[in-house]
Amino acid sequence: MCRLSEPLSNTCLLPYLYYLMHSLRSSSSTSAETSGLAGLVVALFALSQFATSMPWVYLADRWGRKRVIVIGLVGSIVSNLAFGFARSIPALMFWRLVAGAANGNIGVMRTMTAEIVKEKKYQSRAFLLLPLIFNLGIAIGLLGGALADPMANMPSLFGPLGIFNWSHSPEGVHWVRVYQFALPTIVNAGALMFSLLLAVAGLEETLPGVSGKDYGLIFAHRRARRMKRTLSASWQSGFEVVQLNPYTESSSFGDAVHDSTCDCPIRTSTRPDTQTATRPIWSRDVRTTLISFALLPLHNAAFMQVFPLFLSTPPSSNVSASLLFFDGGLGLPSSTIAAFLAAFGFMGIMIQLLLYPRLQAFRGTLWVYRLAWIMFPFAYVVAPYLSLLPPQGVHRWLGVSLVLSVQVTARTIAIPSSVILLTNVAALKKDLGKVHGAGNMVSSSGRALGPALAGWVFGLGLDNGTVGLVWWTYLAIVAFVGYWQSGKLKGDEDLVLPRK
Repeated sequence: MCRLSEPLSNTCLLPYLYYLMHSLRSSSSTSAETSGLAGLVVALFALSQFATSMPWVYLADRWGRKRVIVIGLVGSIVSNLAFGFARSIPALMFWRLVAGAANGNIGVMRTMTAEIVKEKKYQSRAFLLLPLIFNLGIAIGLLGGALADPMANMPSLFGPLGIFNWSHSPEGVHWVRVYQFALPTIVNAGALMFSLLLAVAGLEETLPGVSGKDYGLIFAHRRARRMKRTLSASWQSGFEVVQLNPYTESSSFGDAVHDSTCDCPIRTSTRPDTQTATRPIWSRDVRTTLISFALLPLHNAAFMQVFPLFLSTPPSSNVSASLLFFDGGLGLPSSTIAAFLAAFGFMGIMIQLLLYPRLQAFRGTLWVYRLAWIMFPFAYVVAPYLSLLPPQGVHRWLGVSLVLSVQVTARTIAIPSSVILLTNVAALKKDLGKVHGAGNMVSSSGRALGPALAGWVFGLGLDNGTVGLVWWTYLAIVAFVGYWQSGKLKGDEDLVLPRK
């Protein structure tokens, strides 16, 4: 559930980002200028992630994984709330930087997953959970984008006659009118607060050698014991309830020992194994996999930012359109965009649950990864032609569904495969933190550069009457390069799970 932090913080604003930027700009601003500025705002999040990825790994190796994750969740809650109530572009940029810094610990979460998994046969299932939660966060976040501008989208709740207009203002709820885009971030903060409570009360430390009591687990354990006693007392009928405590027996040095004040484990100060690797951490396999790891978000993050912009851009008549030269978008409202993107986000969840495990078990991780790279260019080549479809009828909606189906399927099977491939090239278990930290760092660089560059190229195409410029000269080319690069990777049969 902690993995919800990044998608909720990063994707919720995509359906309404164009309208948010337009509301803060002068009325004379062009669509190209607004698109470029939106790309920059998206890029700042990933740029901050890039800068903080390795520092988070350093802190996680010393403070423990759990503390770093909890700190990041607190930062995400604060930055989401502040972003929603910001009323200037510099303030928006600052809080995007804070949100990115708070989510620079994604590599730590992946490391925890790798440390929990002991057997390779369970690896694909374990690493499926993180992108599964990520897809769920994307779907929830994008659906939350429908909450933007509630005065227009939900007048029955916030309008002059709305349920929440307790002051009976003739103009509707005052704070919603002033802060049109605050409601989605408030909902995000509430969801992240729930994740924070789960992390504090239920997440166990996986780094050996982190000493001291975990008061969150102690509190949760006491509450659970009290609830069991209450339920047992109400159900008891002539039988005595015997409390079993797995921690009462003595343990050897380095294991959990009993605390006389609570039936909870205390982490001891056993240090990690200092065995040195027989091959360097940054081997050729690691470097090659990191390059592929960076190429994936370089176009995927760009698509996730450009496609909503394309759907938001006002349409053009395209009277003299040709095969390559035509202009305009679809002019859809933010609520429709959010509903579409969220629906296909849920489709991605079903693909992860039903399709990916079977494909991965049948053909292997690398084969599935390369299949995804083949699918990406098709979606990118077709996407701009949606603006030429008639707005009436079902043709345009079928076209949008086709593009999203191909792209979402490809990214859904590519993301967990890339994480598994990166995990397998680490020489030792103790190297996983550094390898995944580096992976998060290069991935963040792709998520920073991709949206910024794609937003600029998209605006350039609009200025020159070629809306397909970004799709054909940037997204498709990066996808073809990624497919070529994936041919240099080693598959499951060439690598083994990192040794202890």
